[in-house]
Amino acid sequence: MSGARAAGRETRVLPSYAAEAAEVPFTILHWDESFARDTTWNEHSHPFHELLWNERGASTAAVGSRVWTITPALGLWMPSGTPHSGSAPAGTWCRAAFFGFGAVNPISPSSVGVEITPLLRLLLERLSGTGLSAGSRALTEAMVLDVLVPSPRELLLQVPSSALLRPIADAVLADPADRRTLADWAAHLGVSARTITRAFHAETGTSFARWVAAARAQHAVTLLTRGWEIDAVAEEVGYRSASAFGAAFRRTTGLTPGAFRGR
Repeated sequence: MSGARAAGRETRVLPSYAAEAAEVPFTILHWDESFARDTTWNEHSHPFHELLWNERGASTAAVGSRVWTITPALGLWMPSGTPHSGSAPAGTWCRAAFFGFGAVNPISPSSVGVEITPLLRLLLERLSGTGLSAGSRALTEAMVLDVLVPSPRELLLQVPSSALLRPIADAVLADPADRRTLADWAAHLGVSARTITRAFHAETGTSFARWVAAARAQHAVTLLTRGWEIDAVAEEVGYRSASAFGAAFRRTTGLTPGAFRGR
């Protein structure tokens, strides 16, 4: 691993490996790190399966044009050999579990969100310690594999890349409070609203309005995990009231902002 630091930011360069058997001391190997500065990772891949989650704060992981937000409540499963990049702001405490390739069956053939339930967290925490007997470790690993399942909820954003939609995506990601409507963007880009609608469905699988709501929810999660008040988060991500923000956030994440922050 190599790293470069500039202006309080660190970039880490990791190698890429194909999915293959790799020597690890256990079936599930734990890793964690608390970051003192904003940190990014280049696109890389591991020879083992990986589960990412956070003890504190929100980070992101990108697989192609798909970007997940990772929190203490929502993790991300990535099969071995999956090229991905990532970033974590200063203050984030990231954790990961590496699953030996060939030792376990992947829970999904592609990257997918995982709910970090209290039970799963407790089991993973037990594996991070020392002094477990071989029998206790094997039993705990088996329990992890039994409760580890894809979540119906995930903070996933499919970022469009076409020349038509990229200006919209760039503007919303830079400023989630941007309140320009579909009609506003159609007039700005000189196309019909129907053209933008069709393009969004083709590239992201969702509508313009739902995509904007998902982008706002991802940004809101980062602010909530940093301790921002709900009213302030609502204003920062473009909602006129905390109640409107709460309703939109719940439609996207399945939780109210208060419940999410509590978890």
